[in-house]
Amino acid sequence: MVFGGWRDRRAARRVRPGNGEPLPRFRWWQLLSRSVRTLTLRAPDGTASTYAVDVRQLGDRDDGAIRARLYRDGALVSLSTMPARFPVPGGHIEVAVGTYGLRRCHHVRADGTAKPLTPHPASAEGRRAHLHRTRPGLSRLVGAVSALLVLVGICVAVPQLAATISHIPPVADALGAFDLPVHVPVAANIAAGVAAVVGSTERALRLRSNWLDTLAS
Repeated sequence: MVFGGWRDRRAARRVRPGNGEPLPRFRWWQLLSRSVRTLTLRAPDGTASTYAVDVRQLGDRDDGAIRARLYRDGALVSLSTMPARFPVPGGHIEVAVGTYGLRRCHHVRADGTAKPLTPHPASAEGRRAHLHRTRPGLSRLVGAVSALLVLVGICVAVPQLAATISHIPPVADALGAFDLPVHVPVAANIAAGVAAVVGSTERALRLRSNWLDTLAS
Protein backbone atom coordinates (compact mmCIF):
# COMPACT_ATOMS: atom_id res chain seq x y z
CA MET A 1 0.00 0.00 0.00
CA VAL A 2 1.24 3.49 -0.89
CA PHE A 3 0.06 5.02 2.39
CA GLY A 4 1.65 2.23 4.41
CA GLY A 5 4.96 2.65 2.59
CA TRP A 6 4.96 6.41 3.18
CA ARG A 7 4.16 5.88 6.85
CA ASP A 8 6.97 3.34 7.23
CA ARG A 9 9.48 5.66 5.56
CA ARG A 10 8.45 8.53 7.80
CA ALA A 11 8.83 6.33 10.89
CA ALA A 12 12.26 5.20 9.70
CA ARG A 13 13.41 8.83 9.42
CA ARG A 14 12.56 9.38 13.08
CA VAL A 15 14.97 6.68 14.26
CA ARG A 16 18.29 7.92 15.65
CA PRO A 17 21.32 5.81 16.64
CA GLY A 18 21.90 5.19 20.33
CA ASN A 19 25.09 5.77 22.25
CA GLY A 20 25.36 2.34 23.86
CA GLU A 21 24.37 3.50 27.33
CA PRO A 22 23.00 0.71 29.57
CA LEU A 23 19.30 0.11 30.17
CA PRO A 24 18.44 1.84 33.47
CA ARG A 25 17.14 -0.32 36.28
CA PHE A 26 13.37 -0.30 36.73
CA ARG A 27 12.39 1.52 39.94
CA TRP A 28 9.20 0.97 41.92
CA TRP A 29 8.15 4.61 41.62
CA GLN A 30 8.08 4.24 37.83
CA LEU A 31 5.22 1.75 38.07
CA LEU A 32 2.73 3.84 36.06
CA SER A 33 5.09 6.23 34.26
CA ARG A 34 7.45 3.82 32.52
CA SER A 35 7.00 0.83 30.22
CA VAL A 36 9.73 -1.71 29.50
CA ARG A 37 9.00 -4.64 27.20
CA THR A 38 11.40 -7.30 25.98
CA LEU A 39 11.82 -9.88 23.23
CA THR A 40 14.55 -12.41 22.41
CA LEU A 41 15.35 -12.79 18.72
CA ARG A 42 17.80 -14.93 16.79
CA ALA A 43 19.95 -13.30 14.10
CA PRO A 44 20.68 -14.95 10.73
CA ASP A 45 24.04 -16.16 12.06
CA GLY A 46 22.26 -18.05 14.84
CA THR A 47 23.19 -15.75 17.74
CA ALA A 48 20.38 -14.75 20.08
CA SER A 49 19.93 -11.24 21.49
CA THR A 50 17.45 -9.77 23.94
CA TYR A 51 15.80 -6.55 22.79
CA ALA A 52 14.13 -4.16 25.21
CA VAL A 53 11.88 -1.19 24.45
CA ASP A 54 11.86 1.52 27.12
CA VAL A 55 9.19 4.26 27.07
CA ARG A 56 8.91 7.07 29.62
CA GLN A 57 5.25 7.98 29.29
CA LEU A 58 5.64 11.42 30.87
CA GLY A 59 8.27 12.36 28.29
CA ASP A 60 11.99 13.06 28.48
CA ARG A 61 13.23 15.58 31.00
CA ASP A 62 15.03 17.79 28.50
CA ASP A 63 12.20 18.50 26.03
CA GLY A 64 9.12 16.59 27.22
CA ALA A 65 8.95 14.46 24.04
CA ILE A 66 7.85 10.85 24.45
CA ARG A 67 10.42 8.54 22.88
CA ALA A 68 10.91 4.82 22.55
CA ARG A 69 14.41 3.54 23.19
CA LEU A 70 15.58 0.22 21.81
CA TYR A 71 18.23 -1.73 23.73
CA ARG A 72 20.03 -4.84 22.53
CA ASP A 73 21.50 -6.99 25.30
CA GLY A 74 21.21 -4.03 27.66
CA ALA A 75 22.88 -1.38 25.43
CA LEU A 76 21.03 1.47 23.73
CA VAL A 77 21.11 1.01 19.94
CA SER A 78 18.28 3.26 18.67
CA LEU A 79 15.72 5.82 19.80
CA SER A 80 12.74 7.43 18.12
CA THR A 81 9.81 9.73 18.76
CA MET A 82 6.35 8.23 18.39
CA PRO A 83 5.12 6.27 16.60
CA ALA A 84 8.36 4.30 16.42
CA ARG A 85 9.44 1.55 14.04
CA PHE A 86 12.73 -0.23 14.76
CA PRO A 87 14.24 -2.76 12.33
CA VAL A 88 15.22 -6.01 14.06
CA PRO A 89 16.07 -9.52 12.82
CA GLY A 90 13.11 -11.06 11.05
CA GLY A 91 11.02 -7.90 10.89
CA HIS A 92 10.58 -4.76 12.97
CA ILE A 93 9.21 -3.53 16.31
CA GLU A 94 6.32 -1.05 16.28
CA VAL A 95 5.70 1.21 19.28
CA ALA A 96 2.86 3.69 19.76
CA VAL A 97 1.41 5.50 22.75
CA GLY A 98 -2.08 6.68 23.60
CA THR A 99 -3.50 8.98 26.25
CA TYR A 100 -3.25 6.40 29.01
CA GLY A 101 -0.10 4.44 28.12
CA LEU A 102 1.24 2.16 25.43
CA ARG A 103 -1.19 1.47 22.60
CA ARG A 104 1.14 -0.84 20.68
CA CYS A 105 4.47 -2.57 21.28
CA HIS A 106 4.68 -5.49 18.87
CA HIS A 107 7.26 -7.42 16.93
CA VAL A 108 5.96 -7.57 13.36
CA ARG A 109 7.52 -10.43 11.41
CA ALA A 110 8.35 -10.32 7.72
CA ASP A 111 5.18 -12.31 6.95
CA GLY A 112 3.04 -9.65 8.66
CA THR A 113 2.20 -11.57 11.84
CA ALA A 114 2.57 -9.57 15.05
CA LYS A 115 3.39 -10.55 18.62
CA PRO A 116 3.38 -8.23 21.66
CA LEU A 117 6.64 -7.89 23.56
CA THR A 118 6.79 -9.24 27.11
CA PRO A 119 6.34 -6.58 29.83
CA HIS A 120 8.92 -6.13 32.57
CA PRO A 121 7.65 -8.03 35.65
CA ALA A 122 8.08 -5.00 37.93
CA SER A 123 6.05 -2.70 35.69
CA ALA A 124 2.30 -2.15 35.89
CA GLU A 125 1.94 -4.05 32.61
CA GLY A 126 3.98 -6.92 34.02
CA ARG A 127 1.90 -7.11 37.17
CA ARG A 128 -1.29 -7.08 35.11
CA ALA A 129 0.08 -9.88 32.90
CA HIS A 130 0.99 -11.87 36.03
CA LEU A 131 -2.59 -11.55 37.26
CA HIS A 132 -3.86 -12.83 33.92
CA ARG A 133 -1.56 -15.87 34.07
CA THR A 134 -2.24 -16.77 37.69
CA ARG A 135 -5.88 -15.67 38.08
CA PRO A 136 -7.47 -15.80 34.63
CA GLY A 137 -11.02 -15.63 35.96
CA LEU A 138 -10.32 -12.53 38.02
CA SER A 139 -8.40 -11.07 35.09
CA ARG A 140 -11.41 -11.44 32.79
CA LEU A 141 -13.63 -9.82 35.42
CA VAL A 142 -11.24 -6.88 35.78
CA GLY A 143 -11.14 -6.50 32.00
CA ALA A 144 -14.93 -6.50 31.74
CA VAL A 145 -15.24 -3.92 34.53
CA SER A 146 -12.65 -1.66 32.88
CA ALA A 147 -14.55 -1.77 29.56
CA LEU A 148 -17.77 -0.94 31.42
CA LEU A 149 -16.13 2.03 33.16
CA VAL A 150 -14.99 3.40 29.81
CA LEU A 151 -18.50 3.03 28.37
CA VAL A 152 -20.03 4.78 31.39
CA GLY A 153 -17.67 7.70 30.95
CA ILE A 154 -18.54 7.95 27.25
CA CYS A 155 -22.29 7.71 27.88
CA VAL A 156 -22.10 10.58 30.36
CA ALA A 157 -19.73 12.84 28.43
CA VAL A 158 -20.77 12.47 24.78
CA PRO A 159 -24.44 13.62 25.10
CA GLN A 160 -23.36 16.70 27.04
CA LEU A 161 -20.71 17.49 24.45
CA ALA A 162 -23.23 17.07 21.65
CA ALA A 163 -25.68 19.40 23.41
CA THR A 164 -22.98 22.02 23.86
CA ILE A 165 -21.94 21.82 20.20
CA SER A 166 -25.56 22.10 19.10
CA HIS A 167 -25.72 25.60 20.61
CA ILE A 168 -22.88 26.92 18.43
CA PRO A 169 -24.67 29.36 16.06
CA PRO A 170 -23.71 27.75 12.72
CA VAL A 171 -24.60 24.29 14.05
CA ALA A 172 -27.83 25.53 15.63
CA ASP A 173 -28.85 27.22 12.39
CA ALA A 174 -28.17 24.10 10.33
CA LEU A 175 -29.38 21.33 12.64
CA GLY A 176 -31.13 23.00 15.54
CA ALA A 177 -30.07 23.21 19.17
CA PHE A 178 -31.16 20.80 21.85
CA ASP A 179 -30.79 20.41 25.61
CA LEU A 180 -30.53 17.25 27.65
CA PRO A 181 -33.74 16.27 29.44
CA VAL A 182 -31.83 15.89 32.71
CA HIS A 183 -29.11 17.94 34.37
CA VAL A 184 -25.97 15.96 35.16
CA PRO A 185 -24.49 17.06 38.51
CA VAL A 186 -20.84 18.11 38.66
CA ALA A 187 -20.10 15.23 41.05
CA ALA A 188 -21.50 12.74 38.53
CA ASN A 189 -19.35 14.21 35.76
CA ILE A 190 -16.25 13.95 37.94
CA ALA A 191 -17.06 10.37 38.92
CA ALA A 192 -17.66 9.40 35.29
CA GLY A 193 -14.39 11.03 34.26
CA VAL A 194 -12.45 9.20 36.95
CA ALA A 195 -14.11 5.93 35.97
CA ALA A 196 -13.16 6.43 32.32
CA VAL A 197 -9.54 7.18 33.25
CA VAL A 198 -9.29 4.12 35.49
CA GLY A 199 -10.88 1.88 32.87
CA SER A 200 -8.74 3.20 30.01
CA THR A 201 -5.57 2.92 32.07
CA GLU A 202 -6.28 -0.73 32.85
CA ARG A 203 -6.96 -1.42 29.17
CA ALA A 204 -3.69 0.28 28.18
CA LEU A 205 -1.82 -2.09 30.50
CA ARG A 206 -3.01 -4.90 28.22
CA LEU A 207 -2.47 -2.98 24.94
CA ARG A 208 -6.26 -2.97 24.48
CA SER A 209 -6.74 0.77 23.89
CA ASN A 210 -8.90 1.70 20.90
CA TRP A 211 -11.20 4.47 19.66
CA LEU A 212 -13.44 4.08 22.74
CA ASP A 213 -10.57 5.11 24.99
CA THR A 214 -9.86 8.08 22.70
CA LEU A 215 -13.46 9.23 23.14
CA ALA A 216 -13.19 8.74 26.90
CA SER A 217 -10.19 11.07 27.02
